[in-house]
Amino acid sequence: MDFMRAPEGPLYEIRGAVEADEEQILAIARHLNTVNLPDQREGVQQILSLSQKSFTGAIKDPKRRQYVFVLVDRRKDLIIGTSMIFGQLGRKDAPYIYLDVIDEERYSATLDKHFKHTALSIGYSYNGPTEIGGLVLHPDYRRVPERLGTFLSYVRFLYLKMHREWFRDEVLAELLPPLEKDGTSHLWDALGRHFTDLTYAEADKLSRMNKEFIRGLFPEGTIYASLLPQQAQDVIGKVGAQTRGVEKLLRRIGFRYAERVDPFDGGPHFTAMIDEISLVKDTERREIESLLPSGSKTKKRGLVAIEPGAAPWFRAVLASFDEQPNGTCALEESAATSLGLKPGDSAWILALD
Repeated sequence: MDFMRAPEGPLYEIRGAVEADEEQILAIARHLNTVNLPDQREGVQQILSLSQKSFTGAIKDPKRRQYVFVLVDRRKDLIIGTSMIFGQLGRKDAPYIYLDVIDEERYSATLDKHFKHTALSIGYSYNGPTEIGGLVLHPDYRRVPERLGTFLSYVRFLYLKMHREWFRDEVLAELLPPLEKDGTSHLWDALGRHFTDLTYAEADKLSRMNKEFIRGLFPEGTIYASLLPQQAQDVIGKVGAQTRGVEKLLRRIGFRYAERVDPFDGGPHFTAMIDEISLVKDTERREIESLLPSGSKTKKRGLVAIEPGAAPWFRAVLASFDEQPNGTCALEESAATSLGLKPGDSAWILALD
């Protein structure tokens, strides 16, 4: 496809995913087999179809849209990472399900004993938040100077600003908890398995299509974590080693732990109000006043994004630019050429420096 050919310019590009990306997305999914990006052909086909229809507007209701962004090594025409936006979690046909984490204190004057308990209470929302997720980066690219994981993560917030009216006021990020090397979830084995008679892997796979079994089989009311094995207690609301960097990034831009966790594995939910997220606030639409020769010294570097009228419908690169006093900017020539921009055109820019 023409849009995947790599002319001279930035080494990496993020674009909207298309159905023809199936094989490469499956290869990426093998590195982190999750609900959002399963290592399963049928699941990937469904995700890519939804994404393409979301970018094109074929799905009319923004709440039902799901966007997949792919990071491409332009030298190899190779997809090396993904990230995603879900327009809204929680609808009548698919509620947003979580466990509230409640700290409860008890004291007996007779015994002079004080205990602090963690209690879990299942919750449902049919009008929930926008979710960011599906961030996967190929291991070979995790330490390159361009900080590609940051690039993949930030592009979602740029897109939220580009189409603010499509998204909810609250934004959610679910982080993975500590899991065993074989994928075992101690919380699920101690809790969910007893109520569903499913293994974690079986429940995870089923939940990709339908979460009704959780509402039908999980108990209502309060569950005291104190009654669970210590291994299960220890993962509730904790962030796994593989996502500590993501937690640090989220906190830096305005997210906070919401005292809610995933009902499957106990992974923490982080939330923020969309208009208070620093990266959303910092994204601006700017006119390109002039072009900067490659290698020019500039004060700023950032994500520069456009929306072409055809596939892949969204494109973004890392580029150097200079802000002008009148609100325009001078953009690195190689990036402008890559995106098909010329003086007088406009682009969305999120400064990284």
